[in-house]
Amino acid sequence: MTPILDVVDIEKYYGNKGNLTKAVNHVSFQVEKGEFIGIMGPSGSGKTTLLNCISTIDSVTSGHISINNKDITALRKNALSKFRREELGFIFQDFNLLDTLTAYENIALALTIQKRKPSEIKKQVMSVAQKLDIVDVLQKYPYQMSGGQKQRVASARALVSEPSLILADEPTGALDSKSSRALLDSFERLNAEYEATILMVTHDAFTASYAKRILFIKDGRIFNELIRGNDSRKAFFNRIIEVETLLGGDSSNVL
Repeated sequence: MTPILDVVDIEKYYGNKGNLTKAVNHVSFQVEKGEFIGIMGPSGSGKTTLLNCISTIDSVTSGHISINNKDITALRKNALSKFRREELGFIFQDFNLLDTLTAYENIALALTIQKRKPSEIKKQVMSVAQKLDIVDVLQKYPYQMSGGQKQRVASARALVSEPSLILADEPTGALDSKSSRALLDSFERLNAEYEATILMVTHDAFTASYAKRILFIKDGRIFNELIRGNDSRKAFFNRIIEVETLLGGDSSNVL
């Protein structure tokens, strides 16, 4: 089976020969369709740079990243923009909703840009809104919503075009514990029932415990990997804490 994501020996350097920073240093891994992957590591470990390279926000210094068997490191600007729009879904910590649009309009925007038919847009928006339990806020503006509602709307916007890969950057970072749990339950359900493929960067061990597999990054390299297997979420959480201790931090300062 061809993986959804194939990262092959990528490097990302900043600076020049006299002051070179290796943010990502010979990283390779694969993500299969329907996986829910977490990425963790200490502050400055390179995990956000890694996510930025996969999301096409940043470019690699060397190596290759393929999504759906297409080498995105070889795409030119216009082709890259089209690929990003059609194949990737993004969920950010600060929501990135447009204040002048309702929840429905925010979610529909990605499909509108793709010039989908209004009837198709409505069907897709209502479907994803039902999955994330936000039908009752579709006509509200962001200022009228709670943080948890805004994040679920942002998640719906990422999911509505049925992307090959969903990239989540600290999705629970701005949420209280109740809203975080509700969002993560939604992620877990979307992953289990609809085979959504999710790659999530998080500093929080509880959030990470919802994933099926976790990659720990240290000094730009993959330091360790945990597979949840048949563990309960509590047991997996405890294993995550053990690795964090090896990394030199704990759940309060591992970013």
